Amino acid sequence: MKTQDQECCPKFEVTKWDRKTFSWDHKPFIKESIPTFLHIPFPPMIGKKMKKMYDLADKAHANYPDLSDALVLFHDPSAFKSEIFYSVNHHIEGANNADLTGEFIAGVFDGPYDTVPVHIKEMNQRLSDQNRTASDYFVHYAYCPKCAEKYGHNYMILFAQV
Repeated sequence: MKTQDQECCPKFEVTKWDRKTFSWDHKPFIKESIPTFLHIPFPPMIGKKMKKMYDLADKAHANYPDLSDALVLFHDPSAFKSEIFYSVNHHIEGANNADLTGEFIAGVFDGPYDTVPVHIKEMNQRLSDQNRTASDYFVHYAYCPKCAEKYGHNYMILFAQV
């Protein structure tokens, strides 16, 4: 995906995303799914799917030029399936194109991958304080495991669809 002299994951800017509202109108993504066991994905499959999506987007000139604007959203419709939404600039022929539409409130959290349920509870409380409720959640992990170790943080953005 990147040469060795390029960064893997760009430095994450918390203030760019935390407690912000995004109104998406057919925001383009390409989508893949992977099996999970009780919401735990099989790591080698994530890498294969990510490479496939990146290569499709790269070939179609649909990748974001600034990686800090790109999103990879994980959505778990069940305990045994995870969907990966990879943001692109436009629809890509031959890809599983998917659009997201709606209002999304973002919250940034820092912690291990297995703390997502705790952060969802905190996000639900934040929304409740605003008399809002989430109809669904999408999670963006800012760093891969190696970059999380490098930067000393494991940031994730919860996107609550309201």
